[in-house]
Amino acid sequence: MVQARYLLVSGKVQGVGFRYFAQMTAAEHNVNGWVKNLENGAVAIHAEGKEEQVDAFVRSLKKGNHFAKVHQVNEESASVESFHSFRILY
Repeated sequence: MVQARYLLVSGKVQGVGFRYFAQMTAAEHNVNGWVKNLENGAVAIHAEGKEEQVDAFVRSLKKGNHFAKVHQVNEESASVESFHSFRILY
């Protein structure tokens, strides 16, 4: 069953390739949705997929890429919007 989560990622996550990292990580875990930078320096993510896929995606995000420093990932349930890919929003 497909589920959706809204993630708010804080730390050093802008200007370090984190959105691209999120997009590549989503593809690895078959997760759809979007990622975008917020004005407050955080990154927002809408992730959809099977529970185990989204869980694995979130675990990878918490590790970050080589340049990012993830301090916190807040998660909440979201409505499934049936995305067919994972996009970077600007």
